Amino acid sequence: MYSKGIKRILDFCISFCGFIILSPLFIILCILIKITSPGPVFFKQKRVGIHKTYFNILKFRTMRIDTPKDVPTHMLTNPDQYITSVGKFLRKTSLDELPQLINIIKGDMAIVGPRPALWNQYDLIEERDKYRANDVMPGLTGWAQINGRDELEIPVKAKLDGEYVQRQSFLFDCKCFLMTITSVLKHDGVVEGGTGEMHRGDHE
Repeated sequence: MYSKGIKRILDFCISFCGFIILSPLFIILCILIKITSPGPVFFKQKRVGIHKTYFNILKFRTMRIDTPKDVPTHMLTNPDQYITSVGKFLRKTSLDELPQLINIIKGDMAIVGPRPALWNQYDLIEERDKYRANDVMPGLTGWAQINGRDELEIPVKAKLDGEYVQRQSFLFDCKCFLMTITSVLKHDGVVEGGTGEMHRGDHE
């Protein structure tokens, strides 16, 4: 049986091992970010966790420190002007998400689950309530992520998150994880600034 306890143990073990293995890459990326633009290495932002509690998500900083705070990328005038040179590479390869392994180790997130909404992304949070998608641990990747990602409009994204809640199992999580690797390599659904309403997200 794939209980919450078993899922949590697997998430912790896999993320901890992944963090150790990838630590040389972490160090390299930290150095590159620090020497190419002023500001902190990590970007912290208030996100919605399980049962609509809040936590601070971690990412490698990809934008300048003068970027307007908590403003969706698609609402910025010429968002490319705020993205750093290293940030473009990190966003394209999704390496900016790697620090979320720390969130998973801490218990804020799971490896697979609905992507955590920004605290003020009220429309997405409300839609997810219809499918009980706010009552599961948010994930580093999820069913919606591999079925459109930035191109999804909010009702579609929430429905896919609800589908994940209904289908959640060890094998389905494995499927989502493996499909994520393929999507990242192909850059599927990654649209800077977004094309659907879904991208009323963060500026990182």
